[in-house]
Amino acid sequence: MPRRRIGFWYRFAATLCKPPLVILIKRDWRGMENIPAQGGFITAVNHNSHVDPFAYAHYQYNTGRVPRFLAKSGLFKKGFVGAAMRGTGQIPVYRESTDALSAFRAAIDAVERGECVAFYPEGTLTRDPDGWPMTAKTGAARVALQTKCPVVPIAQWGCNELLPPYAKKPDLWPRKTHRVLAGPPVDLSRFYDQEMTADLLKEATEVIMAAVTGLLEEIRGEKAPDTVYDPRRERIEQRRRTQAQAGQAQTGQAQAGQAEEGASGT
Repeated sequence: MPRRRIGFWYRFAATLCKPPLVILIKRDWRGMENIPAQGGFITAVNHNSHVDPFAYAHYQYNTGRVPRFLAKSGLFKKGFVGAAMRGTGQIPVYRESTDALSAFRAAIDAVERGECVAFYPEGTLTRDPDGWPMTAKTGAARVALQTKCPVVPIAQWGCNELLPPYAKKPDLWPRKTHRVLAGPPVDLSRFYDQEMTADLLKEATEVIMAAVTGLLEEIRGEKAPDTVYDPRRERIEQRRRTQAQAGQAQTGQAQAGQAEEGASGT
């Protein structure tokens, strides 16, 4: 299957985006030989800055295999941005609606046509305090097992130093380095031709994310935590801590009230 023609809109977007990216960040890009030259495939990429989709797209644009991102449906309705999203073939994600599965079907169709679909498996910016990948959603694994296409793990680091997660102002100086490392495709063959249960998809997703995290360890030169950050678990723990603090406060108030009663009765 031939590679997808880059087309006008992607070239136009590159013309707009590449100059500021080149000015703002240096590049340490490795592993381009692991991007398939032909056929459909998936990339699984960690996400730690609002800038990294542009920087990562620049990386993959330079390989000749342009990515199709899954993006919030609202972006496709915003004037020029929407026209660019549609023109470059990005895939809208309709969350919590009857069209929620359309992105999954579109991703499968794109892969089967020989294109690249880029997944941020975490679904949003990582909430791990140290920037490591957090628990991921199973969409990438689902498409991979449905199509049996290659899944290329990719780790990136550096855009988060330019614009940290949820920060409002960039840190422009000194000039930051965008580091990218693409690894060889993840072996998911042991999951093929099995019923796609929730447990199977979860296990396949963990294999994919372990590969991404291992590459990020190599980039950062340090070991990731043994326990993957889980925002759902963190919310539960935060709720428990809040309830415990409220209980302690109530107990303290009750004890203070009893002490006052005892003092007034003497």
